[in-house]
Amino acid sequence: MGFYEVIWHGEGIGDGADLQEALQSFLAVKPDDGDWFVACSDPNADPHVDRFASFEDYLDNADALETILVTPEMIVNAMEILNV
Repeated sequence: MGFYEVIWHGEGIGDGADLQEALQSFLAVKPDDGDWFVACSDPNADPHVDRFASFEDYLDNADALETILVTPEMIVNAMEILNV
């Protein structure tokens, strides 16, 4: 069981117990025009998800097991599941 933290513009914007849940955190920073392709093209955006072995490792500031680069398509798919 892992734990995922979502990073946008260098800041944690949400988290989740699985990747799909974590990706839905991008709703918090949804661009006004809804264009994730433009929003993600900003070099400062750097959308990614850090995966930890567990919530406890995350709380203990352990190193992430991996960093998952997030594409606009991944965000769009997550938003479609939320119907937004």
